[in-house]
Amino acid sequence: MPSALAGGILLKRDIMNSETWQVKATLLLVSSLTIMSMITISSSLPDMSDTFSDIPNGPALVKLTLSFPALFIALTAAIAGMVIDRFGRLKLLGLALLLYAVGGSSGYWLDNIYLILAGRGLLGICVGISMTIVTTLVADYYEGKARQKFAGLQIAVMSLGGIIFITLGGVLADIHWRVPFLLYLFSLLIIPVSYRFLREPAGSTERKRSHTPVKSPSLIWLVFFNVMFMWILFFIIPVQIPFYLKTIGVETNTLIGVAIAASTLFSAISSISYSRIRDRFTYRQIFAMGYFLMALAYLAIAFGNSYAMVMLGMLLAGLGMGVMIPNANIWVMQLAPQEVRGREIGRLTTFWFMGQFLSPLVLLPFLEFFSQSQLFYVLAAILFVLFLYFITTHYLQGRAKASELKL
Repeated sequence: MPSALAGGILLKRDIMNSETWQVKATLLLVSSLTIMSMITISSSLPDMSDTFSDIPNGPALVKLTLSFPALFIALTAAIAGMVIDRFGRLKLLGLALLLYAVGGSSGYWLDNIYLILAGRGLLGICVGISMTIVTTLVADYYEGKARQKFAGLQIAVMSLGGIIFITLGGVLADIHWRVPFLLYLFSLLIIPVSYRFLREPAGSTERKRSHTPVKSPSLIWLVFFNVMFMWILFFIIPVQIPFYLKTIGVETNTLIGVAIAASTLFSAISSISYSRIRDRFTYRQIFAMGYFLMALAYLAIAFGNSYAMVMLGMLLAGLGMGVMIPNANIWVMQLAPQEVRGREIGRLTTFWFMGQFLSPLVLLPFLEFFSQSQLFYVLAAILFVLFLYFITTHYLQGRAKASELKL
């Protein structure tokens, strides 16, 4: 059988296999590990700060445990993308899932804040590998409308998984702040499922033999930097909202967990509708829509000074992020040539989590000059400027295309 025909049959078999519910469920399970890697322990931060308060810069180090994995995700993902383009998608997945459990659960077993940070770093390395692999597999397995639908479903399931893990984290944090770290052992259950149902896409290892340079259009860098800014502005919620709620009189960790989980719930609601939204609006319009909703969210948080208004803010922020995350993923998948798809998705993951890591480092110093409510007013203004940028460039691009057609 000619090799091209054999490759075509294998590719068709892979696509057919990707439509089974077992494959989809496995991809979604691996995806769910990404969101839980960061915010599962959010409700533990205040009590954790008390435990390490006698250590120099103890409270700051505790806040860093939330965003520390993001630095290692960012450093790992771009390298992982190049590796999987050259050697295939699935070779590293099992090891990453195993070490995910080790690094993630380290906070339960360790008493040293610096060792806990090291465990969080290992967790980040594993997420950088697993997220790059699973997002690239989505791009490999699905095309067109099917890809749009699955990307929306992927973010929705990640969000719903986040609700479960955040809420459980809040409940378990009321037992002891260490207990939520045990939730990271969930990755061990996914290892046998991933080996059973995921398959290497046909041709993914053969593409490495091509010596022809392949580049993505420069527009892809706009998406990368936009994703970083998006996460810098959004990630202040899991970092700062637990402390903000404490200042307005909310003392129960469970209620704090519910508030943060609310943003994740409404993220799921909007992301599941992403495919229909994308059919009607451009990528730029969707980003404009998301930033406008987030601006309203931060105004509600700043203005309200109450649990109810914070919950309203969580609702609006979740709706905004729920459309922007799959929008960024699909835009990169469309722009990236297949030969360098893993590399570009690795870069997307790098900018995604670099934004999460930088968020507290960039924004928390402003609390020396602003109150917490004033900080959210400032962020709302920045978000509104981003809304204006994307809506303006959308219309300018439309006018440019109209002029080209007249010519």
